[in-house]
Amino acid sequence: MLAKKYKSEIVSIQNPLDGIYTLEFKTLGRKYKYYQGQFLHLAIDSEYDSVGQWPESRCFSIQSNPDEENIKITYAVKGYFTSLMRDTLSEGDEVWLKLPYGDLFQQPHKKQNTVFIGGGTGITPFLSLFTHESFNEYTNPRIYIGFRSKEYNIYNEELNRMIQIRSETLAPELIEGNSSGLLSGFVKSYYEDRDGILNIEKIFEENSPESNYFISGPPAMIKSFKNTLIEKGVPTENILTDDWE
Repeated sequence: MLAKKYKSEIVSIQNPLDGIYTLEFKTLGRKYKYYQGQFLHLAIDSEYDSVGQWPESRCFSIQSNPDEENIKITYAVKGYFTSLMRDTLSEGDEVWLKLPYGDLFQQPHKKQNTVFIGGGTGITPFLSLFTHESFNEYTNPRIYIGFRSKEYNIYNEELNRMIQIRSETLAPELIEGNSSGLLSGFVKSYYEDRDGILNIEKIFEENSPESNYFISGPPAMIKSFKNTLIEKGVPTENILTDDWE
């Protein structure tokens, strides 16, 4: 699927936590086309005319799924471009999106006992799959997500949608909660201030070298987790990462 430019309007800006923003865009032209797990380039140059050289932009994982009319992203303010976004963007502003990019879930992989590991906003590319009906193709998935604290888990709406979608075909997977951070029969949430950081060795012990492992989060986390899994005997081709940054 070739990347195309979409003139878009910001229809919503949410600021659930200091330094964390969720933006929702609607297209002002053609319908958005992308696959689960892909990412986009966002340009905020108001003078861009769609035909000249593509202006300064930044990559963001697409949080919404391909069946949704609008596109949603979540970002943390970490540098010049994201600070500029925070300081200049408002609801109703027009921006340019260029998409899609990436092939996270289009790469060959097994859909049995698949392991998904997301740190912080790194969960966002997973949500585009988790909230899509195609996630029902995965048998016995295991999801591990880690946050600084419970208030940083701002994705309950999407996670509950995922559980609802799967419950339609997998009745035994019941929603429950306990002190260890279990959100459902196949989702484990960890909060650093309570449970410590995600432990890749423990995750490996609960799964198999034959499983496919998807990892998304800070670059240092991705590198460390991938190296540990390889040391544990997981084939390199079984480890798929969202590390376009």
